[in-house]
Amino acid sequence: QRGRELATLLTKLGPTYIKVGQSLSIRTDLLSPAYIRGLESLQDQVPPFDTDVAKQILEAEWGQPVETVVEGPFPSAPIAAASLGQVYKVKLKKTQKDVAVKVLRPNIVEQIALDMHFLREVAPVLKRTFNLNSDTVGTVDAWGRGFVDELDYIQEAKNAEFFSEKIETTPLKDVVLAPKVLEDLTTPKVLVSEWIDGQRLDRSRAEDVTVLCSIAMNTYLTMLLEIGLLHCDPHPGNLLRTPEGKLCILDWGMVTKLDKDLQLTLIEHMAHLTSADYAEVPRDLLLLGFIPESKADLIGDSGVVELLAEVYGAWTGGGGINSINVNDVIVKLQDLTAEKGNLFQVPPYFAYIAKSFSVLEGIGLSNDEQYSIVNECLPYVSKRLLTDKDKCGPALSTFIFGPRKNEPDRIVDYDRVEQLVEGFSDYTTSASGALLGQENITRVELLEQSADEILDLVFSEEETPLQEIILDQTAKIVASSGRTLFSQLSERSGVLPSGRTLLGSIIDPLGVFRTSPLVRPNDLDDRNVETMLKLIELARKQAAANKNPMFDLRDISRDEAMVLSSIVARKFWERRRGLVQTGNRFVRRSFQLIAEQLEKGERDTRVLPEREGQEKIEDSDFSPSKRLEEARRLLAGAQREEEADSPAPQAASFRRTFRTRKR
Repeated sequence: QRGRELATLLTKLGPTYIKVGQSLSIRTDLLSPAYIRGLESLQDQVPPFDTDVAKQILEAEWGQPVETVVEGPFPSAPIAAASLGQVYKVKLKKTQKDVAVKVLRPNIVEQIALDMHFLREVAPVLKRTFNLNSDTVGTVDAWGRGFVDELDYIQEAKNAEFFSEKIETTPLKDVVLAPKVLEDLTTPKVLVSEWIDGQRLDRSRAEDVTVLCSIAMNTYLTMLLEIGLLHCDPHPGNLLRTPEGKLCILDWGMVTKLDKDLQLTLIEHMAHLTSADYAEVPRDLLLLGFIPESKADLIGDSGVVELLAEVYGAWTGGGGINSINVNDVIVKLQDLTAEKGNLFQVPPYFAYIAKSFSVLEGIGLSNDEQYSIVNECLPYVSKRLLTDKDKCGPALSTFIFGPRKNEPDRIVDYDRVEQLVEGFSDYTTSASGALLGQENITRVELLEQSADEILDLVFSEEETPLQEIILDQTAKIVASSGRTLFSQLSERSGVLPSGRTLLGSIIDPLGVFRTSPLVRPNDLDDRNVETMLKLIELARKQAAANKNPMFDLRDISRDEAMVLSSIVARKFWERRRGLVQTGNRFVRRSFQLIAEQLEKGERDTRVLPEREGQEKIEDSDFSPSKRLEEARRLLAGAQREEEADSPAPQAASFRRTFRTRKR
C-alpha cells in the first residue's frame, strides 16, 4: 500500500519526480520488494491524458485529420503512458503497417520549467547545509538540459537514427536495434516509428534473457565509450526482447554526449577497476573531476587509497549497495574530510551516466542478488583494450603489466593476461551475442570468423598497442629461451679441465662471450621462460574450456580440413603486407634488445667448480689490466678536450663513437 501511495505522490508532483521513481523502481538493493512493486507502474503505466486531446495535437501537428493518416478508428486509450508522453498503436493507411505514435503531454514544458526552477533554488541550500563539494547547481542545469532536449521529438528521432547508424559498425549490429522513425510524420510534438513486437526484458522467460542482459550492458558501454551518445533512460519499460531474440531499445529522448578525451579516461578507469588496480583510482577520479584540482596533492594519500580500495573491492564482489558497509564508509569518509578537507565531488556531466548504469545494475540485481556491474564490464573492457588501434595503449599496458608497466624489464602478469583473455572470450561469445541468430552457421564459417579476428589482432599493417606488446614480449621470450637452451646444451656437453664447457670452447675458443649477457641466462630469463610456459598452458586451457563443439577439431573431416587449409592460406596471402611489416618490427625489436644488453655491459662473475688439487677460480671479464685502465683514462681526457673545442653535434658524434669502440 505504501509503495502505491509513493507512486501516486510522485505522479502528482510531476514528470521530474516520476523520473526519480522510475530509476528507484528497479533498485532491489535500495528499496524493499513492496516499494519496488508500487513504483513499477511508473515505468510505462503513468496516468494518461485524454485521447481527444491527443487527437487534437496530432491533427495540429500533421495539418490534416487523423482519419486520413490512420486506418480505422483511432484507439480510445494509449497502449503505454510515460512521464512526458503516451503511445498509441495504429495502422497507417498508406503502408498498411503498424506503427507507434507517441504524443507529447500538453503543458509539459511549463511543468518541467517549474520543477527545474524549484530544484535550482534548492540546490545551493543543499550544498551549504550538507557541506557538499559538488556543483549542485551545475548538476541541476545538466539534468534540466536533458529534460528540455527530451521534449523535442525531432531531436529524439535524430538520436535514434544516429545510434542505429553507429551500432552497425560494431559486433552488436545483428543483436541490438532502435525502432526506425518515419520522418514524414514526425514533428516536435509527435514521434512516429515502426512498431516493434516484444516482451519487457525483466518479464521475459526466454532462455536467452541472461545473454540479452549481457548484451544490454555491452551496448551501453559501447554507447558510452565508442559512440559517444548514451541512452539515459534504460528502465525495463524501454528494453524489449523481440521474437527474434534481439534487444530493442526504446525512447531516445534523454541522452548525453561524451567527448573522446572523457571516453579514454573512463576506459582507463574501468581497466583499473576490473583489474583491481585501486592505487590508480585516485588519479582517475582527479582526471574525471571527482576530486578537485585543489586536492591533487592528496591523490597518493594512503587513507584515500585505502578507502577507495575498500569501497570498490566490496562493490566488485557483487550485490550492489548491500555489499558495502555504508555506515563504516561514512565514518571513514567523515574522518578523512576532517583531516584533509572536503575531498570528493560529483561533476555535473556524471548525473545521466550514473542514472543509466544505476538502472542497469538494478536490472542485473533483480535477476541475480550477487550481480556485479564491475565484473560485467570486463568483457567489453577486454575487447576494447585488445582491439583498439590507437588510444588505449596506456590502459592496456596497465592491465597487462600492473605497477611495473614503465619498467624496461617488464614481464606480463600471468593472472592479468588470463583475466583479459577470458574477458575477451566472453565478449566474442555470449556477452556480445555474437552467436545469436547464427545457429545454422557451419564449422568452417565459424573458424573462418575466428581466424579473421586473430589475424587482424596480430598481423595488422599499422602497429597497434597490442601488437607492440606482443612483439616486445615475444622478442624477450625468444632471447631468454635461446640463452637458456644454449646454457643447458653447454652444461650437457661436459666440462673441460679448464672449467669451460666443451660446447662453449668449440663455439667461442677465446672465451670472448663467456660471461656476456648475450649468452648467459639470468633471473629475468628464468621468469620470461616461466611466463611463456604459463601462457602456453593458458592457451591450452582456453581451448579445452570452449564449450562450443564447433571449435572441437578432433573430429574434423578431411574435406573440412582441406577447405580450412585453403582459407588460412588465402587469409595469410591477403595479409602479406601486414605479415612482412610485423616481421620487420619483430626483427627491429630483437636487435633493440641486443643493443640494450650490450649497452648495460653487465657480465656475470662465475665461480668455476672446484677440482681436486685446484684452487677456486673466479672467472670475470671485469678485472681490467692497468694498461686498459690507462687507455680509458687517456681517451676520457681526449674526449673532454674534443668537447671543449667542438660544437655539440660533433661532441655527440664522438661520444657515440667512443661508446661503440668501448664496447
